[in-house]
Amino acid sequence: MSTENGLVIENLSKTFYTRHKSIEALKGINLRVEMGEFINIIGPSGCGKSTLLRCIAAFEKPTSGRLMLNGAESSEPGIDRMMVFQNFEQLFPWHTVRKNVLFALNVTARLSSKAEKRARADYYLNLVGLKGFEDLYPHQLSGGMKQRVAIARALSVRPKILLMDEPFGSLDAITRSALQKELIRIWEETKVTIIFVTHNIDESIILGDRILVLKANPGR
Repeated sequence: MSTENGLVIENLSKTFYTRHKSIEALKGINLRVEMGEFINIIGPSGCGKSTLLRCIAAFEKPTSGRLMLNGAESSEPGIDRMMVFQNFEQLFPWHTVRKNVLFALNVTARLSSKAEKRARADYYLNLVGLKGFEDLYPHQLSGGMKQRVAIARALSVRPKILLMDEPFGSLDAITRSALQKELIRIWEETKVTIIFVTHNIDESIILGDRILVLKANPGR
């Protein structure tokens, strides 16, 4: 794959420093992801899966190495990479479902009118199966529904890459299975690139094109 097409990670390492010691979380990671791929990152707890995702999002700065997205160095956060977290409380509790999605559009999207923003918000809420729930508040939603809102919000700004950090890890088995199927459908419809972190082997087999296995101490 050319460095001008997709995500390229070259010899990425990340070390965290405390007053008394250093912790090497990632060492020498090399990865190439084509646009439109669905990649799973799996490994034991503490192997650096989430750290790698946060480096891709530019929430963390690598200690060494580099990340290139479509030929350009990717060192700052941007709407070309949106993240969905495991925590159900990533929504704004004082906003309705629709307004949670609109918040992202108001901050990032270059849409000229409120009608355009509302139409796009409603399109993605419909895409994730939440038509009719637009005016509810987060406390009125189940965990699975909250994650659907988070996915709709992330997709609404039309990122190149959707980063997902164990988004279904806290859900019951039935809801998790349903959302796995929904995510595959959404990926097939939107063609967005997905990098999905999990520690669940079955989930990694069900989802995506390719599996990246990280070893621990340090993640590599």
